[in-house]
Amino acid sequence: MRRPHALTPLEADQYARQGFFLRTGVFSPTQCELLRQAADQAACAARALARGGHSYRLDGNRFVDAGHVTIQFEHGADSELVRVIEPVQELDARLDHLLDDARIAEPMRGIIGQEDIALWTAKLNIKSPREGSGFRWHQDSPYWIHDCSHVDLLPNVMVTFDDASADNGCLRLIPGSHRKGCLPGTEDGTQLQGFFTRTDCFDESRQALMEAPAGSLIFFNPHTVHGSAPNTSDRPRRAIIITCQPGGYPTLKSKTLRPIKPGTSNPAGG
Repeated sequence: MRRPHALTPLEADQYARQGFFLRTGVFSPTQCELLRQAADQAACAARALARGGHSYRLDGNRFVDAGHVTIQFEHGADSELVRVIEPVQELDARLDHLLDDARIAEPMRGIIGQEDIALWTAKLNIKSPREGSGFRWHQDSPYWIHDCSHVDLLPNVMVTFDDASADNGCLRLIPGSHRKGCLPGTEDGTQLQGFFTRTDCFDESRQALMEAPAGSLIFFNPHTVHGSAPNTSDRPRRAIIITCQPGGYPTLKSKTLRPIKPGTSNPAGG
């Protein structure tokens, strides 16, 4: 008997061919509101942490390391708007509990191909209205390939806390780009040039816009080229990206083990 929330054969085929698949409206409006509250609380906690952290700039943009937590601020000299927090689950218990939700963990078991899975990393992306910046085309695998020997087994899932659309900077994916493995990075003279993918290595015109209601799940391969446009709307776009891995391996940044146990937690009220 197929388990509830398990990966379906169609989804497995889509993941293999396209490098991603979408499940829409998995979490209810009430659950999404609780997750939005958790995201806002995590951003407040991150700003407090940043006051005592190590601040630096890459390509002119402000980063702060507070222990093993990295906080990225919005582009601009003095912006206090949080853009990315990684890892984020330690800053709000509701986000930590979300990792064990069977609606996320069961498909991850199917993608990885084993029962025992663990967390690799979890990051919160916040695109504030009118001020949320975009993300250039990139793959996740070049960031991680030097930190583990199993980069092919690091699937992502984005959980949308708000309705995602083109105007508020929804995720964009290049179908089939994962089949080429790690692609060459740009050579534009920036500090992070190697982490952004050369656009002559894929067909940008084939991009798929992940316009989806709040509470949707977007599963995608670590080699899939992805990015997003700025938020030009009056609506926020908050989302968490959870990356899983085979069990028994430590997390990316804290180097601690965080097993994922589907069904042991219910973070958003059922």
